[in-house]
Amino acid sequence: MRALIAAATGLVAALALVLAMTALGSPAGETSPKPLLTTVPTHP
Repeated sequence: MRALIAAATGLVAALALVLAMTALGSPAGETSPKPLLTTVPTHP
């Protein structure tokens, strides 16, 4: 019985965490204007 209560409590906690993160939304930000380097620069 304790295992069932623990599992239910964990499920409720996980669901509350997901709902809280959904309510906060994604952080506002911008992409970098500089392109990413895809090649290694030559070394002298």
